Amino acid sequence: MRLIDLRSDTVTQPTSAMRLAMYQAEVGDDVYGEDPTVLRLENLGAEITGKEAALFVASGTMGNQLAVMTHTQRGDEIICEANSHIFYYEVGGLAYLAGVQARTLVGQRGILSVDAIEQAIRPVDIHLPKTSLICLENTHNRAGGTYYSIPELKTIHTLSQTRNIPLHIDGARLFNAAVAQKKPVAELAQYSDTISLCLSKGLGAPVGSLLVGPAEFIKQARRYRKMLGGGMRQAGIIAAAALVSLETQVDRLEEDHQHAKILADAIANLGLNIDLDTVKTNIVIFGIESLGINADRMLQTLSTYGIKANAFGEYTVRFVTHFGITRSDVNHTIQALSQIVKG
Repeated sequence: MRLIDLRSDTVTQPTSAMRLAMYQAEVGDDVYGEDPTVLRLENLGAEITGKEAALFVASGTMGNQLAVMTHTQRGDEIICEANSHIFYYEVGGLAYLAGVQARTLVGQRGILSVDAIEQAIRPVDIHLPKTSLICLENTHNRAGGTYYSIPELKTIHTLSQTRNIPLHIDGARLFNAAVAQKKPVAELAQYSDTISLCLSKGLGAPVGSLLVGPAEFIKQARRYRKMLGGGMRQAGIIAAAALVSLETQVDRLEEDHQHAKILADAIANLGLNIDLDTVKTNIVIFGIESLGINADRMLQTLSTYGIKANAFGEYTVRFVTHFGITRSDVNHTIQALSQIVKG
């Protein structure tokens, strides 16, 4: 039985082109700034996002935490969405590593309005923390892959500039947001100061993220990366695969979005609880309470059909499409769900 792994887009396997690039990679010591493949990757990341510089890091979490550490001082406050990755899934790093507190706001399907952000900015008062960073997640994982439109980003960025508060984007799936809007990623990236870009999700690289932003910012983030143990030596071996992902995998994300839409429409037709307005990219979140079973039981049942998924609450399941999922896999998953619903 073929395994259909819909748990996350992090489960992808490197392509043959990536494996060959890793084998042939020209390497040096990246801590000394001498790995030519890492340098090519960082230069490409900066170029395609329209930023001055980029830093290759081990993960999106590292990229986000480095951004917060570099933008803020200990005791400051950042603004972020209540279910955002940087607050929800990064092991308390905001407090433990950066020494900041989060002012969390509940977004509309994960999306924060400029008015809500503006109201959350602290006034100058000796009793209050300083609002020193605005963080947006684009696309938003726990909201189901929703994204900020370009006008929304532009308005929030204008606010951040007016109030002299930098804007960081957790862009783990920013390429999905760009492809969904049929825009180059630089058009989205221009409305931010810094971005963390994951290369090992939809783009399929085996490991790594890029933190992009102003040159002086990246210079300081590089020091913090070393402090956290993130200085890698002959890192060109993994940077080579990431280069292939950036050069070859972006446009095909549209196929993942199509597969997610097909799954979502079928789930709705089966009478399961799903908000189709959230299914804009490659994430499908749906409720199963009407079936009288919880998510753990649902995952066990799906496994008998060769399907893996993630629980996203007691009665909620998440599917994530990626380049390892074919149209045949989508059809098989729909058939399995249909049989489960029919009992």
